[in-house]
Amino acid sequence: MKPLADRIPAPTLVILAGVTVQLGSALAKSVFELAGPLGTVLLRVALSAALLFVFWRPGWQATRRRWPLVMAYGCVLALMNTSFYLAIDRIPLGIAVAIEFTGPLGLAVIKSRRWLDLVWVTLAAMGVILLAPLQGSGLDPVGLGFAGLAALAWAGYIMLAVATGQVVPGIEGLAWGMVFGTCMLLPIGIGAAGTALLDIRLLAIATAIAALSSATYALELVALRRVPVNVFGVLLSVEPMLAAASGFLILGETLTMRSLMAIVLISIAAAGSACYGVAAAE
Repeated sequence: MKPLADRIPAPTLVILAGVTVQLGSALAKSVFELAGPLGTVLLRVALSAALLFVFWRPGWQATRRRWPLVMAYGCVLALMNTSFYLAIDRIPLGIAVAIEFTGPLGLAVIKSRRWLDLVWVTLAAMGVILLAPLQGSGLDPVGLGFAGLAALAWAGYIMLAVATGQVVPGIEGLAWGMVFGTCMLLPIGIGAAGTALLDIRLLAIATAIAALSSATYALELVALRRVPVNVFGVLLSVEPMLAAASGFLILGETLTMRSLMAIVLISIAAAGSACYGVAAAE
């Protein structure tokens, strides 16, 4: 009998991965009152690293020959997660994820340089303009700035992940990158949260967040073996809408029609770039 993951359609796996990652983000925001975004992100990265070592037991042989690259990978991973958590502390989850998606979208456009990419850039720009903190919009400009920083960090994360994956086998690079990221976050997280990090409820929820993060990685890994990269990218573009749904169902976050239109525009831009960009490359 085939393993369960092999019997589930690959598109379903990608959607499940999106659900798990956005559910984890919503759960993380729900405990900011206990440890703040900085303490929560420390626990998320540290516990994710621990779970990777427990279940996959990565070695050190290949990593030690490439430790500057893996260390840079871990630092960008820490920056991406920290800036994203600081963003969702101030603005709704769906909006933060939509803005974060402009990072990989911009990276794809820079690499391809085709006229059609102007369409996707225009759509994404229209979405970002709709999210601009106009008078009465209720969106925190600092939160939007952190979301923009998360977008830049995500683009850097993608480049470093590709470079690391080419020279470090399996998930060894990811696991050790998370260890380096944890080391970077330790003084920041402990300084911000202190003894609150030992709260039993917080540790339980943080473990669930880390497990959801690990599940996301595993689901995406299985799906990528069975679907083309462009199809994967199109499916992934629904994440801003999944984030908006998670924010509404778990956190009670409501969005204006203007914000919902912005999320849809950015999702369409991400889907179009993923679909036509990879197709042209092939």
